[in-house]
Amino acid sequence: MERVPQEDGAAGAREAGRARAGRARRVAAGGGVLVVVAVLAYWLGGGGGDGGRAAGGPGATPTPTATLTVPDVFRRVGPSVVVIQAGESLGTGVIAAEDGTVLTAHHVVKAAKDINLTFADGTRAKAVVAAANPKRDVAVLKPVKLPEIVVPATLGGAVAVGAPVVAIGNPLGLTYSVSTGVVSGLDRTTGRTGKDGGLKGLIQFDASVNPGSSGGPLLDARGLVVGIVVSIADPGGDDAFAGIAFAVPIGAALGGDEGDGPPGDGPQI
Repeated sequence: MERVPQEDGAAGAREAGRARAGRARRVAAGGGVLVVVAVLAYWLGGGGGDGGRAAGGPGATPTPTATLTVPDVFRRVGPSVVVIQAGESLGTGVIAAEDGTVLTAHHVVKAAKDINLTFADGTRAKAVVAAANPKRDVAVLKPVKLPEIVVPATLGGAVAVGAPVVAIGNPLGLTYSVSTGVVSGLDRTTGRTGKDGGLKGLIQFDASVNPGSSGGPLLDARGLVVGIVVSIADPGGDDAFAGIAFAVPIGAALGGDEGDGPPGDGPQI
């Protein structure tokens, strides 16, 4: 049997030991590098250095809210509100176009021979009925004279039950009165009798309105006109506000699909 010389075996063992030691040193060095990288990552990205945080990327831009306070709504829309005196009838209107067109309730100006407007800046002018739709109780007035600065309101859209609303009007002659409430219901029908019949598709709300408020704007929380005030529930027959009021949706007031009557036969502004 051939035997491996003793010297050769020892030399091989020494070489193998040196190889294992080299590998151990390389592993240790590699581990040290990983530790250093981890420390630097923490130092730069977390809480190292002077104790401050590293600058991050830009955060999300806050979404601006379009909701206004009630004083803001009044400041925005008040200049668009008009006092209407039509014979013995007192009402409210709102400037709804750049040419000074005023939108109001038809029953305010119905059969009146003399219609007088007072604008927010005190300008007084006579007006004529340019268009009317008794089925929806809305009318359009054309002033013969305009204030120096015409401030039309911005017309809005639909509303939801529970949404906040603001009414501006001249109840009982108290001009430019503001009241607040919520939308209490939609698609309501009044029990009004007479040749004009009842009104359908109305917004029910609980902001306080009284005689003289008719024709005024019903506004949402952004100050947009969402309806024209036309009536109140009057269970006592004394014209006193009972917490239930109605407005024609602005789409119907402009001859849209809502409300009673075919589309397109309402006032056009």
